[in-house]
Amino acid sequence: MKHFSTRELFDYWNARRGRRPAPERGEIEPTAIRRVLADTFILGFDEPAAHPFRIAGTRVCALFTRELKGEGFLPLWEGGSRNLLRDLIANVTDETVGMVAGVSAAGPHEDRLDLELLLLPLSHHGRTDTRVIGTLAPLNVPYWLGAHRLSGLTLGSLRYLGTSFVPRDLPARAPVLPNGRIKHGLVVYDGGQA
Repeated sequence: MKHFSTRELFDYWNARRGRRPAPERGEIEPTAIRRVLADTFILGFDEPAAHPFRIAGTRVCALFTRELKGEGFLPLWEGGSRNLLRDLIANVTDETVGMVAGVSAAGPHEDRLDLELLLLPLSHHGRTDTRVIGTLAPLNVPYWLGAHRLSGLTLGSLRYLGTSFVPRDLPARAPVLPNGRIKHGLVVYDGGQA
């Protein structure tokens, strides 16, 4: 993670979730992430509506020179990246893992702008397939930010952010029954074929 906003939001999200797959939407306190709110957004998980913005920070809106609340997230992306992003958002919510990616976009006068995208699942009433929180932050803030609209967002390198929680209801290791013995990390039971 290269951008301050990405690291800050991920650390906050990770602390809020604790030993759960994802924190509840209601546990996210805007004042706790006030330094990164401008780069933060929340998406509704609604594939037919192209995953609309429920909330978009001021710097995210400035990237596109308009208020994004209610607009679809996917139409901001080029065709190939749009399809990949649709699948990535589904993976983030289904597998309850985070994802960070490099993004490239076209600015004015053929300028290219590099950004960083973070997507993290949120739990809402116990379900992780309804909300996604994330950041979209430029790695270098251009002088024209807010005056010229970005276009042609394309995904670059990406990686999943693995989970570090341990479900409470699983035993630390499989129990060994009285007739079994451990050999090379496996439980061996005598018998069977003679």
